[in-house]
Amino acid sequence: MKIGVSGASGHLGRAVVSQLLLRPGGHEVVAITRTPEAVSGPVQGRFGDYNRPESLAEAYAGLDRLLIITTVDPEPGKRGAQSVAAIDAAVRAGVKHIVLMSAVGTRQEEEPARGAAYWRGEQHLIATAPAWTILRMNFYAEAFVQLAQAAIRQGVLTGLTENRAAFVARDDVAAAAAGILIGDGHAGAIYNATGPERLSGAERAAIIAEITGQPLAFLAITQEQLRAGLTQAGLPAGAVHIVVSIQASFAAGAFDIVTGDVERLGGRPPKPLRDVLARALKSPSA
Repeated sequence: MKIGVSGASGHLGRAVVSQLLLRPGGHEVVAITRTPEAVSGPVQGRFGDYNRPESLAEAYAGLDRLLIITTVDPEPGKRGAQSVAAIDAAVRAGVKHIVLMSAVGTRQEEEPARGAAYWRGEQHLIATAPAWTILRMNFYAEAFVQLAQAAIRQGVLTGLTENRAAFVARDDVAAAAAGILIGDGHAGAIYNATGPERLSGAERAAIIAEITGQPLAFLAITQEQLRAGLTQAGLPAGAVHIVVSIQASFAAGAFDIVTGDVERLGGRPPKPLRDVLARALKSPSA
């Protein structure tokens, strides 16, 4: 079986390729990226660029299964269009089973809302692919590390209202994706890759304080305060909107979900946020 990973040069793409190489079964792995020359080892590298749809037909040729990883392009409408182009190219290339990375809490929204691109991609996949699976991921634990580091500098962890989230480690998402790609019985399924526990803002702050030995509190702020602070810090308008949109998703409970899908698909329990933070923040006890 020939398995492709589209978006293979990103952090998640590389992790999925690594996970596939660890799995038995004799499958062939194809890494589709804008920099195929950087692909090494037993993996075949192919050029593919979401912004050049004509390149994807050859990139996806001969694949039995394909994982499409969306980009982080901030331009409204761009990511949705990229997903649609990739799905269409995969269908034309005859890919038998297409797996799409998405986000928990995805629902029908209009641009520039955070979930609009995911919703557009999901709906197009369901309508056009011969066989499909959707893997929705919770907020990355590694992305929260950056928020934790900023909170340590500022002396407070902020958020829009008190909220809960089940942060998931990138490698755990990769393991779940690899499990879908090499497994059977996943066609037509929508999975949610989450961490093992729902943590409130206060609980997240307490974990950071315990790891670093520095007191830290959680402070709920308004969207106006968040937007003003980000603008004052010099972030461009597009970046400000993305951050505010993500924090609004926290407040709306989009990340407040725990499932057993990582262990079911990846064959291992997901790592707690505490473990990821301990390594990243270089705790003496890590």
